[in-house]
Amino acid sequence: MQKSTIQFLLINCLLAIVLVSCGSVTKNYIPKKLDKTAIEVPYFSDSKTDYVYKTNITVYGNELSGIFIAKKINDTLHRIVFTTEFGNKLMDFEISDKSFKVNSIVSELDRKILINTLKQDFRLLLKKEYLIEEQFENESNNIYKSKDGKRDNYLFISKKEGKLEKVVHCSKTKEKFTIKFSSKNNIFAENIQIIHQNIKLKIELNHFKSE
Repeated sequence: MQKSTIQFLLINCLLAIVLVSCGSVTKNYIPKKLDKTAIEVPYFSDSKTDYVYKTNITVYGNELSGIFIAKKINDTLHRIVFTTEFGNKLMDFEISDKSFKVNSIVSELDRKILINTLKQDFRLLLKKEYLIEEQFENESNNIYKSKDGKRDNYLFISKKEGKLEKVVHCSKTKEKFTIKFSSKNNIFAENIQIIHQNIKLKIELNHFKSE
């Protein structure tokens, strides 16, 4: 893939910020008595598993495909590698709730706005545990509010199957982005979507099945 194409898709497009008001994410939900104080997420929890996904990134109508690989290094740390479909490494990160290290990144992608966006996305994607402060419900989900610094995360867990279906990351006034999970067994997520509300960025991960 040409360097200019990567730069156009993943740098210049991220510079156009469009703010969207979200109001209260719980305004249409019913408060409920808290039934748990913590939730553990199983999707990236096995240190023996290499989590490999075909990746499609859509930025302002433009698309870039590649391979996303996540590996749990220890109880708190994951390593993430993103490559082209031909195996050329684009990014290599180590990430936890409290740390972030760039092992390598191609110069065309070495931009603060891009790195900070992906750090925020992947940190939430790989988060192991949420401490719960409030609970709500709608017709199909129990909804749990978890504090995240000056922001909040809302976890939507299906009443029928008990699966984590999505996490919404919000500031006090705006939805920032949503992570949607599709899982058959509540252990491994076959499909994941990261959808931003303040920029036109969508990352879709589909489980890579080796032949």
